[in-house]
Amino acid sequence: MERKNHISRRRFVQTSAGSVAAGVLLRKRAFAAPKSLRIGYVSPETGPLAPFSGADAFIIDEVRKKFQGGMMSGGTTRPIEILVRDSQSNPNRAAEVAVSLIKADQVDLMLVASTPDTVNPVADQCEINKVPCVSTDAPWTPYFFGRGGNPAKGFDWTYHFFFGTDNIAQIMCDIFDLLPTNKVVGLLLADDVEGNMLADPEHGYPPLFTARGFKIVDSGRFQNNTNDYSAQIAAFKKGNCEILHGVLPLPTFSNFWAQAAQQGYKPKVATIGKALGFPSALESLGPRGKYLTAEIQWSPAVPFKSSFTGQSARQLCDAFEDFSHKEWTEALGLRYALLEVAMDVFKRAQNPESAASVIEAVRTTRLTTIVGPVAWQGAPPNEWTQLPVKNVCTTPVVAGQWVPGKKWMYDLVVVDNRRYPLIPVQRKMEPMPA
Repeated sequence: MERKNHISRRRFVQTSAGSVAAGVLLRKRAFAAPKSLRIGYVSPETGPLAPFSGADAFIIDEVRKKFQGGMMSGGTTRPIEILVRDSQSNPNRAAEVAVSLIKADQVDLMLVASTPDTVNPVADQCEINKVPCVSTDAPWTPYFFGRGGNPAKGFDWTYHFFFGTDNIAQIMCDIFDLLPTNKVVGLLLADDVEGNMLADPEHGYPPLFTARGFKIVDSGRFQNNTNDYSAQIAAFKKGNCEILHGVLPLPTFSNFWAQAAQQGYKPKVATIGKALGFPSALESLGPRGKYLTAEIQWSPAVPFKSSFTGQSARQLCDAFEDFSHKEWTEALGLRYALLEVAMDVFKRAQNPESAASVIEAVRTTRLTTIVGPVAWQGAPPNEWTQLPVKNVCTTPVVAGQWVPGKKWMYDLVVVDNRRYPLIPVQRKMEPMPA
């Protein structure tokens, strides 16, 4: 009997060690901190596109404060990390920092904004490496077709919310129509991803402008670091272009605009994308910034609220101005919405540590953000939102003009809202100074 109840020393040691190990393991599991949710955020903090990142510090500070105690995701309260990386306004650098965030930092979700030069290379790296990515503030047409997108298939890991070339073209034509002109448009586009796509005879401006009754004088592609714009100006003068339209970085447009004044080219309407999205850009132009026009991607006039705090667009702009002592920018709303979508995705992901679970939460997003509804499948959230391809949801856009301000040198105001009537017109459009 004693032999049956006897446990050998070796067996005792093995059993005891196993019990101790199990106890240690259980204690580790009980007290181990949950894994942080890591967000990679790529933005041009420096270089010619740096104005696009002007609201980043404010937005990220606000989100970090909001979620300083973590957030519930996958049944567990998890810390949030936002890892910001500077693209330096360089597509190659954007791709490099994206790879680092994916490989070294092992982010769970990538966010990126600020023109196709930043968005496309980051989205491409996420698609290659199967990392969920959400982006904004780049026309969806160069974002999608510039990356070789096939409308019948789309992409698997990269989703975007912003308007497209067709939306911009219609807004531009709406602006052109607000004043009497000869309907001849001088097209000023650089040799970059966006410029080449906008000049494309199938997906770009030409068919859209022509359909609205405008004649195009295309001055040809050129490098953004070009110093002499005499050829472009001569082409516009020869073609009697009473309308000027371009999509350029501020340094490029600033050089062109100064030379145009020197050489006597004075269009009646001048609409410039990219360069004129920021108050600092208009301030740098001085008196020559008066009555320049552009699309309005977001402003205090939009009727949407923060999904975090319930703040109105006007209240968010006021908070930014108090924080930065600078005028609000369109980028403020778009970057804020990017973080709104990210947090909503994590909130809904069943397993935020699984890329498949996170991208499923991205696909099924249906959220009203500070810039409006964002959704990528099903019926459009409202009659103005479009789902043109699998990976894209469009956002509101209206016509705007920079006018002399009271608190600031210039204010960006809505002058036409036919594409999105919920956003009120603020004043009548004025012609360019003669």
